[in-house]
This record gives sequence, C-alpha cells and structure tokens, in this order.
Amino acid sequence: MAVRQRQSRQRAVGRAVLLLALLLVLCCRAAAERIRYAIPEELGRGSLVGPLARDLGLSPAELPTRKLRLSAEKQYFTVSGESGNLYVSERLDREEMCGESASCSVSFEALVQNPLNVFHVEVAIQDVNDNAPLFLQDNFQLEINEFTSPGARFYLGIAEDPDVGSNSLQGYELETNAYFEVEMKERQDGSKFAELVLRHVLDRESEQSVRLVLTAVDGGDPPRSGTVQLCINVTDANDNAPVFAQDRYRASLREDAPPGSTVLNVSASDADAGTNACITYGFGKMPAKVLQKFVVEAESGTIRLQEALDFEDTRAFSLAVEARDGGGLVAHCEVEVEVLDVNDNAPEITVTSVSSPVPEDAPAGTVVALLKVRDRDSGENGQVWCELSGEAPLSMVSSSVGSYKVVTASALDREQASEHRVTVVARDRGSPSLSSRASLVLEVSDVNDNAPVFEEAAYSAYVAENNAAGAPVVRVRARDADAGANGRVSYWLAGGSAGAAPYVSVEARSGAVYAQRSFDYEQCREFAVAVRAQDGGAPARSSTATVRVFVLDRNDNAPRVLWPAAAGASGSGASSLPAAFEVVPRSAEAGYLVGKVVAVDADAGRNAWLSYELVQASEPALFRVGLHSGEVRTARAVSERDAAKQRVVAVVKDHGQPALSATATLHVVLAESLQEALPELSERAAGADSPAELQFYLVLALALLSALFLLSVALAVLARLRRAGPPAVLRCLGAQRFSVPGAAFPADFCEGTLPYSYNLCVAPARAVAEGAWLPPPLPSVPAEELLGAEPCGKPSPSSSAGAGEPPTDADAPQVCKPSRSRCFL
Repeated sequence: MAVRQRQSRQRAVGRAVLLLALLLVLCCRAAAERIRYAIPEELGRGSLVGPLARDLGLSPAELPTRKLRLSAEKQYFTVSGESGNLYVSERLDREEMCGESASCSVSFEALVQNPLNVFHVEVAIQDVNDNAPLFLQDNFQLEINEFTSPGARFYLGIAEDPDVGSNSLQGYELETNAYFEVEMKERQDGSKFAELVLRHVLDRESEQSVRLVLTAVDGGDPPRSGTVQLCINVTDANDNAPVFAQDRYRASLREDAPPGSTVLNVSASDADAGTNACITYGFGKMPAKVLQKFVVEAESGTIRLQEALDFEDTRAFSLAVEARDGGGLVAHCEVEVEVLDVNDNAPEITVTSVSSPVPEDAPAGTVVALLKVRDRDSGENGQVWCELSGEAPLSMVSSSVGSYKVVTASALDREQASEHRVTVVARDRGSPSLSSRASLVLEVSDVNDNAPVFEEAAYSAYVAENNAAGAPVVRVRARDADAGANGRVSYWLAGGSAGAAPYVSVEARSGAVYAQRSFDYEQCREFAVAVRAQDGGAPARSSTATVRVFVLDRNDNAPRVLWPAAAGASGSGASSLPAAFEVVPRSAEAGYLVGKVVAVDADAGRNAWLSYELVQASEPALFRVGLHSGEVRTARAVSERDAAKQRVVAVVKDHGQPALSATATLHVVLAESLQEALPELSERAAGADSPAELQFYLVLALALLSALFLLSVALAVLARLRRAGPPAVLRCLGAQRFSVPGAAFPADFCEGTLPYSYNLCVAPARAVAEGAWLPPPLPSVPAEELLGAEPCGKPSPSSSAGAGEPPTDADAPQVCKPSRSRCFL
C-alpha cells in the first residue's frame, strides 16, 4: 500500500515538473516572438486592435514614465497614453496596402523610455469581400466564321477582383444559349481567364449575330459579381485560324532597359492563302498599365518596351497577344515578361528615436538611438549593412532585420565633449554598391564630477585707508568645468588671520570681496582671509583660496572754502560773517565774471591740487565754473526769462585717492543796478537777528532814501569829475591798497596752494572787525592787473572801530558803476 502511494506521489511530481518545463518553454517562445494581432480591413477609426501595454508587460501606472509610443513610416495605428490600448487611426484597405498578395500585415515598432527599449508588433489585415469582379471593358466584339468547327475556343480576357482567397474571382457564367459555353482556365500565376467554346455549328443565314451576357462571380458571402456583353458576329467561312509557334512565351528584361528596347518576337502561321493568310498582331484585353508599358508591331509581331520599368513597382507582366488573319480568325498566346532587378535604390535610413541628452556617467551599452534601414531592391541589391562614421564612443548593434541600436561603447565625459556627432552609413551589397548617410547628434548632460578651481591659489589686494564701507577690495574667481547648477559657484569666508573677519565680506555669486568698514592704516596694515568656492551640485564640491589685503596710507584732508563763506559761519567768536550775493546785470554776455570760489587744502602735492565743478544751479545752463581757477562765469547771455535770484553750488575737489571735496554756495541777483536788485533782496526770509541781517536792512533803507538824491546830482557829479581830472574813486587802488599792513584779508589767504591773489573792495571798518584776518604777504599790484573789475568804494581811512563792533553807516560800501559788483550785507 505504501509503495503504491509512493509511486503515485512520484508520478504526480513528475507531471508537475513536466508541466512547469512546458510552461517555461512556452513563455520563452512567446517572449522571443513578435506581438501579433489580426483585424479585418475597413475598420472604422478608433476601433480597438488589442491591449498593447498589457501584452508588453506594462501596467497603467508605468505608462506616464515609460512613454509608450509607436514608430512607423505611416501611422495606421495609435496607442492610448492612458490605457495603453492599440487603436486604428487610418482607414485600412487591404487591396491598397498589399495589392494581390495573399497575406497582408503591417509591422511597426513600439518604443518605451526609461530605459529605452523597442518591441516589434505585427497586425495582420484580413480580407473582407468588399470588391466585385470587374471586366476591363463593357463589351466584347467577336467575329466567328459560320464554318468554324464545334470545340473552337475564343479568348475572352480576365475579370479582376482585388480581393484574395475565397473572396477573389472563382468562376465565369454564360447566359443560356444554343451555341456557346464558357470555360475557366487558370494560369501559373493563379489568374483565371474565360474562354468561349463553340458547341454547335453556326448558320449565318439563320442568325447573323448572337448577344450574350458573361458573368464573373467571386466566392464571398454573399457573393459579388460583374458582367460584360458579348457581341458575336457570324462571318463567312475562313477554314484555318492562325496558329502561334508557342502557346506561352517567356522573356526577361532589366528594369533599367531604355524605352524602345526589344522584348521578343512572336510569330504565327495560317494554312489559308491569300488575304485569309495575312496575319496582323495586336494585344488582347489587358489592363491599361500594361498597355502603357509595351507595344507590339502589327506586321512583325515584335514586342517593344514603351515606358521605363520599375522592379520595385511591378516584377512581372503577362501580355495577351492576338494574331488575326484576313478572314477574321484569331489566335491567342501569352507572353510572360520578367523584370530583372538592378541596384537602383540606395538604402533608406530612418531615425525612430534618439535619447538625448545622455548623462556623462551612463554605463557602457546604454541605448541612445534606434534606427531602421531598408532597401527597396531585392536579393543582394537589397542586403544592407550599417556602420558609424566619426570619432565618438558609440557603436551600432543590430536588433532585428533592418533595425539597429546605437549604444555607448565607453564612458562619456561632458567636459571633453559636450556633444558627439556621428554619421550613420548604410551600404547595400549591389554592384556597384549604393549608400546613404544620416547625421546623429548626441548631447551629453552634466554630472557633478569636478570641483571649483581658483584662478590663483593666493590673491593680494591693496586698499587705501579711510575707504568707504562696502568698497570693493578684490574679486576672486573660481571656475568649474561642470555645467548648470553643477558649475554654478558660490563663495563665502572660511576663516583667516585673527580679527580679519569683521573687515571684509564676500559676495556669494560674483566672488567680489567688499570692505565691511573703513580701514585705518595706523591700526591694521595687513590681514588675510580664506575664501571658499563651492558648486551647486549634489553632493557639492569645494576648494579654498587665501586673500591677503594690504592697507595703504591715503589723503584724508578735505578742501576748505574761504570764499564765499557759509552763511552763519563765525570768525574768532566776535560776530557772524555776512551772507554774500553777487549782482549781475541782465545785459551781461557769455563769459561775464560773476564771482570766484576761493578754497585751500592743507594737504600737499597732488592731494592739494584743487579743481572746481558746478554741481547745482537754479539755471544750470546759465553758469559755468573754471576747472582750475574757480571763476564763476555766465555760460550764455542773460535773458529776461531768467529768474532774478539764482543759487549756484560748486564743488571743490582735490586730487587725492580717493578725492575729497567741499561745496560752496553763491547767491546771484540778476539786475542792472543795485537799486533794481533791492526789491529782490527785500524778499529774503525775515527773522534773522544777526548783525549781518541788520546791516542788510540798513543798507536797503539808505539806498532807498538816497535814490532820488543820486539821480538829481548825477549830472553835476559828472561835470565836476571831468574838470577835476581822474575820478577820485581810482585812488582807492592807489596809496590805500590792501597790500599794506592792516588791510582786511583772511589770515590764511595765502596758505595752501592757491596760484593767484584776489583783491577785494570792502568797508574798512568791516575789515578791522574780523580778528581772524592777517596781512597778506602779496605785493601790491596796479589796478590794471586786478581781475578785470573796476575799483569801487572809497579809500580806506584809519579805522578806530573795535574788533567786535558792528559796522556803521559810514562804513557801508560806496555805490558806483562797476563792471561787476560784490556786496556784503
């Protein structure tokens, strides 16, 4: 009992192993075969062909990433991106697609990405009976002699049916009659033609013509048919019909044969005599395409080529040739012309897919492109081999007949070559060989395999002291051979000498090092920091460079403006300096001297070389400032449209590095005389209680009161001056020049680097009031050498006013007719 159980268990295990092996063989076989579907022709658009994604082993969740798509020369089908099902996208007509071929199928490739792979799909197109048999003409005209013996046969031609198999032409049927029957004959190529067979003797006297209907029937369900009319005329006796030397002729012709080439000669003989023995040759009923290609000479029976042949279009022709004698009897023969292939088609290269760019760390053997190559020629002329031309780490592998994969042959390096250009060369084995080429461009994407490299291992920077916070110190630069984020370098400080960190900062993107504070040469003469450069890859790579900063001594004294003095500025503490304004006549032309900015700089050398610039003015186009002299002149003629009160701001700069500067403000009144300027001056803001303001109002009051008096005595004064000789006003520049000790000039008027002197006419009492002014060391000069200004005021008598006493009315400046006027209020 136990033995039986053991034997039954062993048999069960053996059956299980056998079943498993069988399943494994079936699975392996299925994996190696193509994916095949079969559908009938004439399906509507959108009809389901099959679940392609499922048959490829792809789940719906994988479809978005695998990117399933089709590759074909003509897209008869489409695949759904959501379900992966295969659908019909174009009308499928088997007869149009495959012609008379017994089997018809469409082959294409299904491509998937990530990783790139290709699958071969074949869809068989099944025939449906959608075409009826069709005769090449609507009626046949036959002439048969009344003495023709029963059993004579007459060729009726072929009815064409594009369908195949059981749906194709199956037979012929003839309308019931007393004389004729129809028989079907089949050629070696499978075509079926009809022959009319005479069964009973004709009698022309009783029936001169016979009309019958010939029907061609296919084998479809339901069957389809086509008809043609037979018109048979009964003629007088011609005992013998022509007879061809052969029932079937065969010839071959190269497809590159020129038109006019001889195909072959057919010949027929007739036993009759006279006109009944005269034979003429012609073609029977054939398709128009065949009649366009060939022509037969009626007298000699020579068949010649009329149009060029194309082996890829038609590989063989069947010609129906007739020989007709003078009595109307006809003989038929068949001529089969085989077209020989020549190598006249170059291979065709189709790039079905390119996976570009490819990461530079892709392993060898990665598929980067899929190609299809075909040659329309046959035999050796259609056998193709492919190769890659060009220096690139790529190779080509054949995946199936006519399909190739381009794979990486070795490691890629984007830094050495960011793209590879190769040429696919396809050659056939014909003689002579034909070839074609296609360019393939493969871009290589970057991976972070390079660290940033500084242009210099150590940088040195020289910065003058007293620099502004945020001033650039130096720019470090590191280069990364990678691309994109992997080559995008950022910078930061990574340590340095003690206490150096607070001095500088580095801009993360540009690598510019900026000063965080003003440097002081006396406190710190040099320091060093470490700058790290890091790329944006993952993981990031970095390198470090040292930046050594040397602090340089520099000019740190700004120019000091002596004239015009700032409003509200005090001298040695006695009284406030007066505010100054310049009166410019409205008739002044361009170049008129308005005033002069006087400044000194305690520095020496280039740091004390001063230059002047106009930075602000009520009318910028009205004034200009001398670059080196500081003279303020009109840039154009004064017009009536210009405002009466003008404010000019000039900047004084030295030539230090960096340059230091100071500003001076000059008030200008546009008026022909001081009296005309008084209304404008009266509009100044009230509320200032300084001695200068009090003096200004006092001068205004005196000027208004004396205006009428001056007008009345003007003529008398002129007459007196003419009689007395030179005007007394010129004597203010004589013995009482301000070059004598005690003259009213600033104490540091000749200090600094001023290359000029500046003579002023001021009230003597006012000169004494300024305790900070010392006698100038300038020599006395004549009035002609002054700044082109006419002297004004009166001789400066000895003043008894104290240093801190305000000026009196007697000390006010005398009003004269100057070329330019400077007044202190």
